[in-house]
Amino acid sequence: MPTRRRRGDEPRSRWRSVLRRAPLVLLFVLGALSGVFLWAYAPDLPRDYLVGRYGQPPSTFIDVGGTRAHVLDRGKPDAMPLVLIHGSLESLQVWDGWVAELEGRYRLISVDLPGHGLTGPWARGEYTVDAYADFIEVLADTLRLDRFAIAGHSMGGAVAWTFAATRPERVSQLILVDAAAFPREAGPTWRRRLARAPVIGDLGIYFKPSWMAREALKEVYADPAMLTPERVRRFAELQRYPGNRKATLQRLRTQEPLDPTPLKRLDVPTLIIWGAQDRWTPVADAFRLQTDIKGAKLALFEKPGHNPMEEDPKGTAAAVAGFLPSEPPPPIRPPPPPTSDQVTPAVVPEKD
Repeated sequence: MPTRRRRGDEPRSRWRSVLRRAPLVLLFVLGALSGVFLWAYAPDLPRDYLVGRYGQPPSTFIDVGGTRAHVLDRGKPDAMPLVLIHGSLESLQVWDGWVAELEGRYRLISVDLPGHGLTGPWARGEYTVDAYADFIEVLADTLRLDRFAIAGHSMGGAVAWTFAATRPERVSQLILVDAAAFPREAGPTWRRRLARAPVIGDLGIYFKPSWMAREALKEVYADPAMLTPERVRRFAELQRYPGNRKATLQRLRTQEPLDPTPLKRLDVPTLIIWGAQDRWTPVADAFRLQTDIKGAKLALFEKPGHNPMEEDPKGTAAAVAGFLPSEPPPPIRPPPPPTSDQVTPAVVPEKD
């Protein structure tokens, strides 16, 4: 008669079976995770490749306080200078439509901010709005701009109005395009929360940005036709310029919520341009800016989303041309008049 197995032996044998299979399961999980990581991992792209693709003339590179900045300086050299500041994760190419429409009337200067485009990281290592305002001042000094008009989009809008608030003597006109200005009541976005998470944020910056670029640009543009392969590719590849992703991570971790208090002290002619279909910065912000900035004018465009200067370059550029004079502003310090003790000869001697 066969020996009957005791009840306690059955669970014990199942546990032994599970333990015997555990190394295989663990190996499978690690292999799967490694495969996903290798598939998603995207290293930095070579500088030469990116410069060759996105940094050819007429754009150029100049030294701005020790930083090799990517700059496009187009238009009439003796006309009103207009400095153009792009938004987060963008590059100077977002202003191409305005450059094409307005270069016969103004001097248009666009630049890749540090940590963006082909400028890459800078020695200062700060990527806050205040630090970017300092960078714009050094850029203006390098280009010998005394007074000038300044335009900023999204985060670049915050840089523009911060510059105007802290250096009012240098700004003749201010243009804000779907500008960041007010802290969001809902708190940080899920992207910012992930970036600030230890380990996850540090690893996440090396994942392939292509699909994330497409999803982000879907939120930027109201017109799906704007999602061209070239635009998506440029947006994704410039994030892989050496050092840009680390700079973005640092910016997301260190930038404090904006304080809109200085807006009410601004005393500079201001034009606000806004896309009515903006899903990132609501139209309510445009009206609030118009209320806060004394004498500000608002141009609201019905069809565009967050980037109206790209979706409607002709219409938005026409609004700029209707607001901004083509003559350069007077200098901060005009040359002093001749003093009364200066004596000129009654007869100028002729040269031999």
